[in-house]
Amino acid sequence: MKPVTKPWLWSWLAAAAAFALILALTSGRGAGELAYAALSFGAFAAIVGLGQMLVITLGPGNVDLSIPATMTLAATLALKAMGSEPGTALLGLAIALGVGAGAGLANYALIFLLRLPPIIATLAASLIYQSLAIWSNRGLRIKPPTGLADFATGRFLGLPNVAWVALALAILVWVILERSIWGRWLLASGQNLRAARLAGVPVELVRATTYVSVATFAGLAGYLLASFSGGAALNMGAEYLLMSIAVVVIGGSSIAGGNSNVPGVWGAALFMFLVVSMLNSYGAGAGARNVLTGAIIIAIVIAASTRRTRA
Repeated sequence: MKPVTKPWLWSWLAAAAAFALILALTSGRGAGELAYAALSFGAFAAIVGLGQMLVITLGPGNVDLSIPATMTLAATLALKAMGSEPGTALLGLAIALGVGAGAGLANYALIFLLRLPPIIATLAASLIYQSLAIWSNRGLRIKPPTGLADFATGRFLGLPNVAWVALALAILVWVILERSIWGRWLLASGQNLRAARLAGVPVELVRATTYVSVATFAGLAGYLLASFSGGAALNMGAEYLLMSIAVVVIGGSSIAGGNSNVPGVWGAALFMFLVVSMLNSYGAGAGARNVLTGAIIIAIVIAASTRRTRA
């Protein structure tokens, strides 16, 4: 089978090339630390990327721009409920997932009831979620319980615990997409919405559960990120707006919908971290990183469009 028939392969090759380039620039020093950091920080991008991938699979126009605000709100409310008290990690997790699910339902309600385009609905909703986070935070930075912080920053079998969580979630998403009726419904809806509806697919149920899923993933990512970094910050999710889209596109999922690529999301998450690390080492600011990320997305979309035209 030709590599081109496996779009996820390119993101992993790009990650390997970026890793090799960084090692060449540093004379091979710190390879183990770099790989560990890539898995740690790439895990958060992979989690939100998996959710964004599901939404983008719904077809053109579907995207969730409320991911950063949902992450912040879920983390803030979860940490506030836990109050750094031991034994409250499960309570915080339940709150974070509940906040994410609630945000997803609210997003879908705006899209379905008010007939707003998803990009407008989720952008408007993000302003509300961010305002709620600011109101509930009130400038406080509550630390996570010690046990939860130890888990988030710890490792198992030499790999970061957060990477294991992201890997388990990726396997779950892959199984659902490949083996479940809901996965077939999602792909059918993304490939041709009208045909899927005529075929008896409950299109609105699929859309609703998809928007709930991406927001729930964002809530989980916010919970883990706040636990990993020692507390929730009001800008903690900012970089994951563009990142969540980038890892989907770079990972080989079709921006036109109807096609998901779970392995590619992980490869793209590692690639993006390595690129950002390389830029940081040369003193590049956030603006340069965003410009490069946007340029990569545009280049891949153009290449994919050209390939489809030739086909």
